[in-house]
Amino acid sequence: MSDRVPYLTSRLQGFGTTIFAEMSALAVRTGAINLGQGFPDYEGPPEVLDGAVAAIRAGHNQYPPGRGVPVLREAIARHQARFWGLAYDPDTEVLVTAGATEAIAAACLALCEPGDEVVVLEPTYDSYQASIAMAGAHPSFVRLEPPAYRLDVDALRAAITPRTRLLLVNSPHNPTGTVLSRDELTAIASVAIEHDLLVVTDEVYEHLTFDGTEHIPLASLPGMRERTVAISSGGKTFNTTGWKIGWVCAPAELVTAVTTAKQFLTYVNGGPFQPAIAAGLDLGDDYFSGLAADLAAQRDILCAGLAGAGFTVFRPQGTYFVTVDIRPLRPDGDGMAFCRELPDRCGVVAVPNQVFYADPAAGRHLVRFSFAKRPAVLHDAVARLAKLPEVV
Repeated sequence: MSDRVPYLTSRLQGFGTTIFAEMSALAVRTGAINLGQGFPDYEGPPEVLDGAVAAIRAGHNQYPPGRGVPVLREAIARHQARFWGLAYDPDTEVLVTAGATEAIAAACLALCEPGDEVVVLEPTYDSYQASIAMAGAHPSFVRLEPPAYRLDVDALRAAITPRTRLLLVNSPHNPTGTVLSRDELTAIASVAIEHDLLVVTDEVYEHLTFDGTEHIPLASLPGMRERTVAISSGGKTFNTTGWKIGWVCAPAELVTAVTTAKQFLTYVNGGPFQPAIAAGLDLGDDYFSGLAADLAAQRDILCAGLAGAGFTVFRPQGTYFVTVDIRPLRPDGDGMAFCRELPDRCGVVAVPNQVFYADPAAGRHLVRFSFAKRPAVLHDAVARLAKLPEVV
């Protein structure tokens, strides 16, 4: 936890500058290869990029409709039906947001009362705890443990109390790269139905799964569509993380609730980017399968290099990320110090996983690397990491 920040409300004390900003600044200062923050160093498909340019030229530069431009909402509905067999009305059951981060914040603000509890999987993407805190609610953690990072169903059931309002489920999961199985999701669905809970799902890595691993939207399970706020975005799928175009799919009453909070956050955003993301969602199957295949190859380059450098590597099923145990190279397991020293030692930046845990000690010895980089950059990073045992 950081020192107390003057004037900042007590709900947000402890949420200082994110580790991603710190590590990215360190990469710039040292000229290191940034494998910390999860963004690609290659461009998205030309159909998407050209779509944004065309929209700007065509004058789509003012406020879009509050729930998003119709062409994008319709494309999102088609995407949900095409890939996941889920039918949503684009007029009443789809909302465009400023990325998935805003969607998650708006969902927490709209659906939680002060004092409610939100069950989340740990390690936890850092915006979740802040969103829960802004709503005046409290997180309750269910930990995924290495090496397999599978869901402990008994721990999930034990986390439910009379104050529990939401389950916040991230799969494919950042930072571990695990993809929840049908059995695990069925167990989550059973708990949600038994306790009449709402569920928010973060599925931004839905198309980034490897080795035949299947992403299964929780809303597609029996009894779950009516209680699930499904969230995704175009940033990871189309390499446009800076555009911040996300969306919510849910029953009309839930979308209306989330919209009520969302409209007082950004109101609207990304007018010319919205039709461009719509074009991306309608690309052929070969684009989506090729995206996953390319990332799987990039994962393999980095995982092999990390293992060769001496780390214990937890091979991911999806996402941009791979987690390692640093203790074979640094017996004291101080991941924060390791990441702060790594750029000067070998010219690579990573992120300490302890920032994803309520108790930093739980993830102290774990570090996350991103493989969303061009193969040549990953090979360079691997060559640098190969020298690490000599300098640690």
